[in-house]
Amino acid sequence: MQSESLFIEKENYKLHLKRFYKNENAPSVLLVHGSIEDGKIFYSKSGKGFAPFLAENGFDVFVADLRGRGKSSPHPSPDNNFGHASAFEEDIPDVIEKIRTTTGKEPEHWVSHSWGGVHLMAYLAKNEAPSLKSMIFFGSKRDIRVWNLKKFLIVDLIWFGFCTFLAKTKGYLPARRYKIGSADEAKDYFLEVNKWVRSRNWKDLRDGFDYANALQNKQLPPILSITGASDRQIGHPVDCRRLLKEIGDQDNFKFKVIGKKQGYKHDYDHINLLTHKDAKDDHFQEVLEWLKDSTI
Repeated sequence: MQSESLFIEKENYKLHLKRFYKNENAPSVLLVHGSIEDGKIFYSKSGKGFAPFLAENGFDVFVADLRGRGKSSPHPSPDNNFGHASAFEEDIPDVIEKIRTTTGKEPEHWVSHSWGGVHLMAYLAKNEAPSLKSMIFFGSKRDIRVWNLKKFLIVDLIWFGFCTFLAKTKGYLPARRYKIGSADEAKDYFLEVNKWVRSRNWKDLRDGFDYANALQNKQLPPILSITGASDRQIGHPVDCRRLLKEIGDQDNFKFKVIGKKQGYKHDYDHINLLTHKDAKDDHFQEVLEWLKDSTI
């Protein structure tokens, strides 16, 4: 397996795209991370993780670092602020174009973790993707309505409370410094994401464009959405399942909870759903079969 870093040079910033592959002519997969994290949710320095797993099994894999995260630069700061629409109106189109110029075709499969699924669906609401054959969500939701003690502590008190205070007072969210996440967030990005998370209606904050309605009126590709049985707050099964209903709940959507009760090795949570050492021999195998079946 080979790996390389590709960069997209823009006027005031640079985007990073990590590629893993064995065969350059293999079906291509785009992986997009969520909020307060970067592309390394999909791979480790030692070459383990979901991205290398897919590459070893015959896919040409591209992992995006969205603006300001990972090896994309510059990182968020009081002097480097941007909104969350930058992800689906600029970063994702630029990443898809880079993959097209690199391989000669647009990515055939899109995979996301957490809020990355919202970015991809927001992009798809306004754009066509004729090469797209399937999508996979790991713990992706659009709004959070579930109620339990963990959700109250982590989402309401820490995320909506403490993190909002940090973003407004410091001019960005220093998530790494406070060990809240693996990547810092720009102030406007963080605050705008929160508005969508708390809203019952999935509409553009600028012009009122209705993303849910646009997606419901499209024939979407097959979607496999999975979440961990122990994910009780950030990707609760109830909230993840509702995202599929919000975009149309089409016949080619499949939803699964990954836990011991369902026959898997562990009750996975929001992060180790992708990072657990046993994942490659557990639910990753099912995801791999989904991709292979969608490639045919």
